[in-house]
Amino acid sequence: MASAVASAPGATHMATKVELTISCQNLMDMDVFSKSDPLCALYISTGSHWYEFGRTEMILNCLNPKFARKFVIDYYFEMVQKLKFCVYDIDNNTYDLSDDDFLGELECTLGQIVSNRQMTRQLLLKDRRSAGRGTITICAEEITDTRMANFEVSARRLDKKFLWWSDPFLEFYKQTETGWQLAHRTEVVYNSMNPVWRPFRISLRALYGGDVEKLIKVDCYDHHVNGSHDLIGSFQASLAEMSAGTHLSPAEFECINSKKLKNKKYKNSGVICIKRCQVEKEYSFLDYVMGGCQINFTIAIDFTGSNGDPMSPQSLHYINPEGYNEYLQAIWAVGNVIQDYDSTKMFPVFGFGAQIPPSWQQYFVLLILTDGVITDMDQTRAAIVEASRLPMSIIIVGVGGADFSAMEFLDSDDKLLLSPTGEAAARDIVQFVPFRHFNGNSVALAQSVLAELPDQVSSFFNAYKLKPPNVSTVPEPS
Repeated sequence: MASAVASAPGATHMATKVELTISCQNLMDMDVFSKSDPLCALYISTGSHWYEFGRTEMILNCLNPKFARKFVIDYYFEMVQKLKFCVYDIDNNTYDLSDDDFLGELECTLGQIVSNRQMTRQLLLKDRRSAGRGTITICAEEITDTRMANFEVSARRLDKKFLWWSDPFLEFYKQTETGWQLAHRTEVVYNSMNPVWRPFRISLRALYGGDVEKLIKVDCYDHHVNGSHDLIGSFQASLAEMSAGTHLSPAEFECINSKKLKNKKYKNSGVICIKRCQVEKEYSFLDYVMGGCQINFTIAIDFTGSNGDPMSPQSLHYINPEGYNEYLQAIWAVGNVIQDYDSTKMFPVFGFGAQIPPSWQQYFVLLILTDGVITDMDQTRAAIVEASRLPMSIIIVGVGGADFSAMEFLDSDDKLLLSPTGEAAARDIVQFVPFRHFNGNSVALAQSVLAELPDQVSSFFNAYKLKPPNVSTVPEPS
């Protein structure tokens, strides 16, 4: 999933969108035979409750992680917006972080981060003691440029790092006043000295901050499971130089390993070929909504036997004396937000069914309410992979206290979901949250489950180069 967006509930003031980039240094090593596998989770305070806003990717065997996944938050100057960054050593595949090793946290306000632009602070344990020598660095940048650079990149004749092959991946860095800041990390291409990476996109603000002649650094690494990746080589070039390439005549850059320059026979460690670096305007979620795109809300409710007898107070479908249950609370929380974007205010309800979207002028949101038991996982995975190419998102709310590991698997944040045949989803369209984590706070629940929806809507239409239906009513993005 891409960087998510948080907004203040009910705020009517002007907001500035701010992108947060996270890195850590000198984390505690909690693993016996390897290094910690860190992940950073961001929590936002609603006054009486902290709710999880989003997570970075998990990085294997690394005590000094630079996270590629960023957070986008609406900044209100006149409001105190309390944030909490929690770092964990991930030890299993469950979504729940309580069973992972805690590496430290930082509580601060968004105003503190914005005023410093780059802020480094000590990580603290739950008892407020220092978490060893661990620190966290948060960089804030205002979002004023919504353009994206679309890349298609390959390489040839990369150095062999293990016997007769390498497992290469790329990292793109932006030049800042304090050094190089990670902008993007590609996937690993295994067993290849001539890799072809999947097409990817990087925002221009993350690449060069507005100066088209500013140099961008690209590092090529050989991936190691233990985290000690070997540098194959690097190069620096401007976006203008990268944009000169085409499929017929790629822009080529020698990959240089500075440690090998002493060898007089050394030429390079391979060549990076940029076949496409094209800057395109990207429309926002509001552009599509204001341009006439309808958000259609569909509800799928779990009526399987695992919910219990609806007449029994132990059943998840039992209506309590106050007139509601967890299913109804979840529907109200999410529906109250979505209904403002649906002209009909009529929401179809299915027993885990959904209609194929009939046109490209509508975007569909399927809310699935379930107690967590999936008996047809293969069919479910195949259906989600197929749906990832359609204008729709799937929100799953886990009701009750069952094992939700299957739902957490479907919400594939770190890598795209695969069908049983190995076909990868076109994008991440699933967002899962367990209802009981919000302690009845419907505002926090709605914010959490809907945080990724604006980006999913805009990324789908932009990926297919579809403009808002009434594009004449939408201003051109800057």
